[in-house]
Amino acid sequence: MSKREKAVTFKGEPKALIGPEVKVGDSAPNFQCLSSSLATVTLADTPAKARLFSVVPSLDTPVCSLQTKKFEEALAALGDKVAAYTISLDLPFAQKRFCGAENVQSMQTLSDVHNHSFGENWGVLLDGLPLPLLTRAVFVVDASGKVTHAEYVPEVTAHPNYDAALAALQAIA
Repeated sequence: MSKREKAVTFKGEPKALIGPEVKVGDSAPNFQCLSSSLATVTLADTPAKARLFSVVPSLDTPVCSLQTKKFEEALAALGDKVAAYTISLDLPFAQKRFCGAENVQSMQTLSDVHNHSFGENWGVLLDGLPLPLLTRAVFVVDASGKVTHAEYVPEVTAHPNYDAALAALQAIA
């Protein structure tokens, strides 16, 4: 598996990312994540429509929580024209608890804890931490499976460009 040295910083410290850099125009890589019901979900299991993949280190941190809630609010206007997912290495039980406590309904959660396939295939698995985490990133994928927006947030603890991601999503919805 490829490693991209100094791809991001985590609290100011340079960190490598495991996996390839996914770019606009690429075919969306496959993955196997777990839903809140512990069902395996792959890219093919997501609907063939505009999709937002919001990647966070852990829903139990302030920036990740806010990122999920911010996308949740913005997606209300798009209704069922889009599918949206928050992906982390949190256990599905913790993701479900978070969504219930925060009234998150539009953003579906996917846990990459089983085999880190999303992290490795999308190039968002952080290397060199005491426990595995995904870096902060946002991807938009169209109905045909092409990536139309890709943002790897340079500093893991910073917010993504919400406006750019939502504009990319609205452009294909």
